[in-house]
Amino acid sequence: MLINIMDGSLIAWAAIGLFLIAIGSEWQSQPTAARRIAAGGWLLFGTFWLTMVPYYYGEVRSPIQTVLALAAFPLSAYVSYLQLTGQASLSLLTRAVAVIGLIYLPAETIPFVRQWLIETTARQTHWGLEVFDYSPGLNDGPNGYESRFNFDPDATVTGRTTYIVMACTGLGSMAIFGGLIAATTAPLKRKVVALIVAVGIIWFLNLTRNVFIVLASPWGWFQYEPLVYVFTTYLGEPASRTSYLVAHTYISQPLSVVALIGITYLVFRILPETASVLEELLYVLTGKEIELQTVLKN
Repeated sequence: MLINIMDGSLIAWAAIGLFLIAIGSEWQSQPTAARRIAAGGWLLFGTFWLTMVPYYYGEVRSPIQTVLALAAFPLSAYVSYLQLTGQASLSLLTRAVAVIGLIYLPAETIPFVRQWLIETTARQTHWGLEVFDYSPGLNDGPNGYESRFNFDPDATVTGRTTYIVMACTGLGSMAIFGGLIAATTAPLKRKVVALIVAVGIIWFLNLTRNVFIVLASPWGWFQYEPLVYVFTTYLGEPASRTSYLVAHTYISQPLSVVALIGITYLVFRILPETASVLEELLYVLTGKEIELQTVLKN
């Protein structure tokens, strides 16, 4: 699986490279070339997400991430078609995705950047645990980083603990808003304010989520018999993993989606220009031109 992920990362880098070339072509007043190059980038971008489906389904066991990764391929292919046929330029959306990739991919693919980010998040989460009088300490996790919370298995309910991975850092959500904000033509000062607000909220909510999951797993907050039965009988999971899955996959992930929607609205209030990027996304999803700025202001 690690090999597949690395292959996927190479595809993602190639897609971002094509996006950047397309942006350069647009700046040089070559709109036709920009659309064609961007079309290739979108097709590669969708292929990258397709390679991630087995990982999200088989290892992460996340229904939300699996469905989103599956949906990303046809949507990206459709954007590629729109670019090739000239039906829509979608230049702001392309710009946003390029910036998202430039923020996220180095952390995903450069080992020392990845290690620093994961271990920093682990230390911050441990600080959050100490606020609630838990101090398990940290040791090396399966990923080789000092990111595993060293709860004594004999002193906990489930005998399990957790460790921090890239998805726990919140960088993915931060990258999304970084791309959304950077793609606009708004004044720099308002861009910076919007970015600080978005990143600050995401950091706090992500820290809260990590603390919740780290405590729920060893202390068995959701080890109720009906839930244990469902996870062991229908999903083939060990009974001791129930609390982790409930806390991580079935509580935290849906709440994260709600939080992202709320942060998007807040960013729009600070930076109404983000509506232009979102309108291009809605055009891809609905096939209709929606005046989002008018809708949100009403």
